[in-house]
Amino acid sequence: MGTTHKSFIREILRVTENPKTISFAGGLPNLKFFPVKEITNASLKVLEEDGENVLQYNTTEGYLPLREYIAERYRTKNGLTVDPDEILITNGSQQGIDLTGKVFLDKGDQIVIERPGYLGAIQALSMYEPIYQSIPLLGDGIDTDLLGKTFKGGGIKLFYTVPNFQNPSGITYSKQKRRDVADILEKHDAILIEDDPYGELRFIGEDLPSMGTYIKDNIILLGTFSKIIAPGFRLGWICAKKDIMEKIIIAKQASDLHSNQLSQRVIYQYLIDNDIDRHIMRIRAAYKKRRDLMVSMITEHFPEGIRCTEPEGGMFLWITLPERISSLDLFNLAIQENVAFVPGNAFYVDGGGNNTLRLNFSNSDETKIEEGIKRLADIIKTL
Repeated sequence: MGTTHKSFIREILRVTENPKTISFAGGLPNLKFFPVKEITNASLKVLEEDGENVLQYNTTEGYLPLREYIAERYRTKNGLTVDPDEILITNGSQQGIDLTGKVFLDKGDQIVIERPGYLGAIQALSMYEPIYQSIPLLGDGIDTDLLGKTFKGGGIKLFYTVPNFQNPSGITYSKQKRRDVADILEKHDAILIEDDPYGELRFIGEDLPSMGTYIKDNIILLGTFSKIIAPGFRLGWICAKKDIMEKIIIAKQASDLHSNQLSQRVIYQYLIDNDIDRHIMRIRAAYKKRRDLMVSMITEHFPEGIRCTEPEGGMFLWITLPERISSLDLFNLAIQENVAFVPGNAFYVDGGGNNTLRLNFSNSDETKIEEGIKRLADIIKTL
């Protein structure tokens, strides 16, 4: 516990509870697109038709029809052949990260992560006291030259990646980068963890293949319903080959027996009664509008010399300030002006990122984006 720190983002969210604060800090889906009416109908239907069984304990693996649904979606959306027995329902994809660490990591084991990396994964995996090897992200994905050299050094056990609209940077791996990563992994006995919470939220360009297209065995896929339905259910999943899954199930049993049975049944009822792809299209259109507005406001109002990623999907932009400007100093001033974001140094395990920051565009309306970016621009000019 002494090596694991509080979530910096969770601490920031306390600060943003002030209703006057325009917050670009949290990685929050927009609550206007939660299907409240449909979920209400699904909940009533499940409880009225099978209430006693719904409220009982369930198997560790999770509700079989829901796992079958996920397996079929992997086939239709990603071209992957997945057996429902290769899927375990978890308490969000965050638990998937934790269970993977619990199964695979001993103190001192080496993990490759992206630089900057997802803070939730850093926090979860740090509980098992690994040694991080952080590899920089380029515009089209991880630096594969450095990745190859790192693997040649030996001893890498896991590689954790978010290849689609990465959190925090918004960067997406190109198809060639995915192939290059697979080629490197093929030569070494390491497990790749593909965390894909944002893959369904592409609103520009064409979908790219899962790493599972190129890596057949030594891969763990993580997914979630949090970004396409609602995060309050805390439902995600792990997809892995049966020899890996056997151990993960044991770790899950020791952790919490099984994920919420009622949530699983309600989610499944919602999925079979509604057109999820139509719902996702509404989310995509709304997020694209917000993303485009934030990028245009930054281009118009931020001083020259500031770089901004322009993601093709997801929920985040990544800002790089001039080296002399600290994003933590900017944050402290911005809070006084009732604007919040996440300073970038929280996403680095080896130091650095002091002049970077993450902005969330999905959870604000157009008025707040316009006003919040103007306030930030004025503070940056002052600095």
